[in-house]
Amino acid sequence: MSPRTDIVEVMPEGSLEVLSQQEVSRLRDATAGEQREILRRCALAVLNVGSESDDTREILERYADFEVSIVQQDRGVKLALKNAPESAFVDGKMIRGIREQLFAVLRDVVYVNAKVMAGHFDLATSDGITDAVFRILRNAGVLKTQRDPNLVVCWGGHAIGREEYDYTKELGYELGLRGLDVCTGCGAGAMKGPMKGAAIGHAKQRIRQGRYVGITEPGIIAAEAPNPIVNELVIMPDIEKRLEAFVRLAHAIIVFPGGVGTAEELLYLLGILMQPENRDVPVPCILTGPASSQAYFESIDRFIAATLGDEARQHYRIEIDQPLRVAALVAESVRDVAQFRHGETDAYYFNWRLNIEHDLQQPFSATHDAMADLELSRDRSPHDLAVDLRRAFSGIVAGNVKEYGIKAIDAHGPFELRADKSIMQSLDELLSGFVAQKRMRIAGVYEPCYRLTA
Repeated sequence: MSPRTDIVEVMPEGSLEVLSQQEVSRLRDATAGEQREILRRCALAVLNVGSESDDTREILERYADFEVSIVQQDRGVKLALKNAPESAFVDGKMIRGIREQLFAVLRDVVYVNAKVMAGHFDLATSDGITDAVFRILRNAGVLKTQRDPNLVVCWGGHAIGREEYDYTKELGYELGLRGLDVCTGCGAGAMKGPMKGAAIGHAKQRIRQGRYVGITEPGIIAAEAPNPIVNELVIMPDIEKRLEAFVRLAHAIIVFPGGVGTAEELLYLLGILMQPENRDVPVPCILTGPASSQAYFESIDRFIAATLGDEARQHYRIEIDQPLRVAALVAESVRDVAQFRHGETDAYYFNWRLNIEHDLQQPFSATHDAMADLELSRDRSPHDLAVDLRRAFSGIVAGNVKEYGIKAIDAHGPFELRADKSIMQSLDELLSGFVAQKRMRIAGVYEPCYRLTA
């Protein structure tokens, strides 16, 4: 889709509609320098709805002339867009949902930058990071205090086939009929399908306040642009805080077929649930897909058994080609979670009780040295191994679709992952399956960004 060549000025909705002159000045200051580029990239991703590319660099190059700036006016602020993607407009007017998402981007980029610069976030401690995640979500308005638990987090890949996509939509429909809301990574594929299905289920039940929460971060948003169904978009500062937001918000988790990003999410969850402190905290997790996905889930299950052991497998169940059964199980599990939280006088809207170790919260930058230094050894504890396996998959995601990762691969070749022989064989089997099943990228011939060595 070609970009517009004119300048379009867009008025905000929600919390940014009424601002004082000082607030507008601070807003402009907060989006200067490095934050200006983050705002530009996130805004472009939101406007580039319907893109069939998951190559961040290709998208940024295609819209290299795109610009976004803040326009100050007496009654607040508006955004000026130059060379914006035409797909964001209908008859010359921006689609309302995209306009809402655009100002959600501005809200989160500004809030995070302002709080970090002012020292309001203590990112040196585990409790401080959790507090930062909580504050970002609260500022975004996604912590609903007057609602019973009903938010189902759905993980899965953007590069999935039609049959798998239809299954995610069918299961989402069953969730919607049961009054359950959906939270995903906000992109296409297994992130869009459950929302689309839930929207139909909600419509049939005349649920007019259905929630379709999308949680992303600046490094991935261009490759996984928010789908148009998302009505609550949150931009977290990095992948680790994004993952923590998912787990803290979830009342149940469904894992659909995906690739390395989905494996990363599951490993992150298992790294938490295997900790003794979390033994009694219910976080229901079901892995599911159509019959054609059975081999995929068997490979995931074998990999987890071979690396983390049978204990890790106790924290999830696999249900193949059973959308009605899965929806019923999730609804029942959510009721159990509600009963547990009520009995423990815990918040319904944020899972404070889960203990998340600091090493799972630390941002991981996928450089060649960092990837080579990961300790993928069976001599380590299952928790520690889960931490570094999660980082390994995060690095492969970066090499596949994130601009800085793609540039690093171009400059220095594939990342090198060193592992015990048994782990290397399990990794090779899993990753080779992802490549063969075209789960690494949406289009084009995939060139692996990694190399495995013993």
